[in-house]
Amino acid sequence: MADQIRILLVDDDEDDFVITRDIIQDIPGRHYHLDWTASFPEALGLIRKRKHDVYLVDFFLGAHDGLELITQAVAEGTTAPFILLTGQTDRETDEKAMRAGALDYLVKGTFNPYDLERSIRYSIEHAKSLCEIQTLNAQLEQRVEERTQELAEAIQKLEQTNRILYEAQLDIEKALQKEKELNELKSRFVTTASHEFRTPLSTVLSSASIISRYKTTEEDDKRLKHVERIKSAVQNLTVILNDFLSMSRIEEGKVYNIPSRFNLVGFTKEVVEDMQALVKEGQRIKFQHRGSEEFVQLDKQLLKNILINLLSNASKYSAEGKTIHLTTAITPGSVAITVQDEGIGIPTPDHTHLFTPFFRAQNATNIQGTGLGLNIVKRYVEVMEGALTFTSALDQGTTFHLSFPQPA
Repeated sequence: MADQIRILLVDDDEDDFVITRDIIQDIPGRHYHLDWTASFPEALGLIRKRKHDVYLVDFFLGAHDGLELITQAVAEGTTAPFILLTGQTDRETDEKAMRAGALDYLVKGTFNPYDLERSIRYSIEHAKSLCEIQTLNAQLEQRVEERTQELAEAIQKLEQTNRILYEAQLDIEKALQKEKELNELKSRFVTTASHEFRTPLSTVLSSASIISRYKTTEEDDKRLKHVERIKSAVQNLTVILNDFLSMSRIEEGKVYNIPSRFNLVGFTKEVVEDMQALVKEGQRIKFQHRGSEEFVQLDKQLLKNILINLLSNASKYSAEGKTIHLTTAITPGSVAITVQDEGIGIPTPDHTHLFTPFFRAQNATNIQGTGLGLNIVKRYVEVMEGALTFTSALDQGTTFHLSFPQPA
């Protein structure tokens, strides 16, 4: 028999307790134990004992409210998930609940045993994932502290000679800077991962819940709409994971330049054909090759990743119906590639930070992305011993220029 999941219901209305208890009893294969309290102080005391796996909290609790309870409990270090029970169904309530620390919310009188079981199950799994991230974060911070301590001890030993001290100090300063950069990178990674994963996951959860309500053939269009939303969210998650994995491989030095001879024109046309199906509605990728020479000596996979990333960005930051221009040219000793869009452009103050990991331009914060794509592109170009530059004007578009050396 599976371990019981212990639930604490915090609600000052006994009728709501009875309703919730009955819903839980109707869950197939039920393995839940429900406790109930109507008191705000008693609820805090029970939460502090950490004997429950999940908390169902009513929005209204007499002189207090559920958001206040959740906020205080989370601030005291409670890691078990909170699910807010409310009589309102609006975006403002959703946002307030998430800011307070709730992982989900259910509207009273509308949810059934399946909805409640799904919410409990997903909230517990999400809470476990957040705990794992926090554990990794703590471990990494400990490693940084230990490494910093080791470097401090090394400085004391190297003070024995002036010349060695000077050289050692330079090395240590570089190492400390690297540790600082890694620590900042870790913090940005945790923040970005938590934010970027939450949005598509919330989309999947809400659409999956709504689909169950459409049971007739006449509602196929509505059902299909939410299926497409789920597919789009999963694709976004895949892109995010691929960015993180690419970044990890680069940092570990596992990306190598393996050139081979191939037809650049045919290769580029295949990439364009694949990407054309993924761009926004009405957008068109226009490819042009200049010159008669078509064969190059480059790493085919790295180049494909570079083009896909740049074309994806061009589509993402351009409106529907815009044209994306892709141009290639082969001259003696080099290959030139440009990707030009008609998008929102990059503000001038952001130009110097564009290739920094996790950086998002001021006018792109509302567009989904990890801020890793251009950094990955730049690192791939460097591995291929190429050069990457760009020009951009706000509201007029951006052009990326790539050049790669070719054997004589």
